[in-house]
Amino acid sequence: MDTQNLSAPSCAQPRIPRGITHINVRQTTRYTVIGNHLAQHRELSLLAIGLGAHIQSLPSGARVDIKSLTARFPEGETRIASALRELEAHGYLSRTRERLPSGQVVTHTVSYNQPRESAVQRARAALAGLRHPGRARVDPLRPLRSDAILTRAQSAPDGPITCVEPSVGPPTARADSPVEPPTPPVGTPPAPAVPPPASGETPAQARRRPTLPTPQTPGPDGDRTAADLLAGLHRYDPRLLLAERDVLRLAPAVTAWLERGPTPEAVRRALTADLPEPLRHPAALLAHRLTELLPPPLPATLPPPHRDPLQNCDGCDRAFRAPVPGHCRDCRHRPRLEGAAQQARTDSPPRHLAHSPATPPTRPRTVEAWLNRPPC
Repeated sequence: MDTQNLSAPSCAQPRIPRGITHINVRQTTRYTVIGNHLAQHRELSLLAIGLGAHIQSLPSGARVDIKSLTARFPEGETRIASALRELEAHGYLSRTRERLPSGQVVTHTVSYNQPRESAVQRARAALAGLRHPGRARVDPLRPLRSDAILTRAQSAPDGPITCVEPSVGPPTARADSPVEPPTPPVGTPPAPAVPPPASGETPAQARRRPTLPTPQTPGPDGDRTAADLLAGLHRYDPRLLLAERDVLRLAPAVTAWLERGPTPEAVRRALTADLPEPLRHPAALLAHRLTELLPPPLPATLPPPHRDPLQNCDGCDRAFRAPVPGHCRDCRHRPRLEGAAQQARTDSPPRHLAHSPATPPTRPRTVEAWLNRPPC
């Protein structure tokens, strides 16, 4: 009784083991290999994990747009769109918009069974680079451009990055030597320096920006109406919240639309209808629509016909239209009508001398009257 038995189990073993029990059958047909990095992802939602597994199981060419997935699953468009954005943010999906030769814009979707470096990781790396500048690294998935060398001026270490074009001839200097600007040929004036864009964008982005339409008769009233229209677009779609500089840049294009006849409500419908999903650059989309969907100018209208002013007749005081004052039509024709009536009264005989024409003799209707008829 006083001896401790150390061989006894600490607690009784349950008859049914805890947790899940797998019964695995070897798959030989219709199966998909999915990594645990997706199936057991700690940041993705359950809907995003299941949608990612479904997309990886589909053959190439299958439709995976939001409307097709909504028709396939009971979830709505909002939840499916959110799951697609999660997969895209973590590197399992990429969606790019491409323009076909016919002009139609389609979305090209690429699925990755092994996630590439996601936007979340790039954001974390950029944040780490800002916190620790000495530890900044180059993104391996975005190689350096071969047509430009990015250098930083030694005199201004915190200034903007400048782009210097490489020389065509064989390199004569070491890579770590400072790059000297090319010497212009003799007799050729140096090209004027192009000022950088005020908005902070690169020259390539400025070249790709479409040329916005301009109004024929600019005015403060039209610009104010256009600016109010652009600033209020986020009330119809929260994604169309524009910066002040974008509103000022796009306002003349909206004024050009209003000059061609559409009402502000028609312009608003044209800018907010059928927006893509996801919408990353609302200002660029509005600039594209304002340029490509510009309505034609209104056809030239004939001037309204000239109408004579109203005049008061000098004879009867009736109102009538005429270039100069005078008599109306009835007063102008009244003397002629009165003269004709007087002439008719003069030519006709007096009433007391007038007699009715002789009535023709009537035919006798009986034999007796026939026999007693007067001789002809």
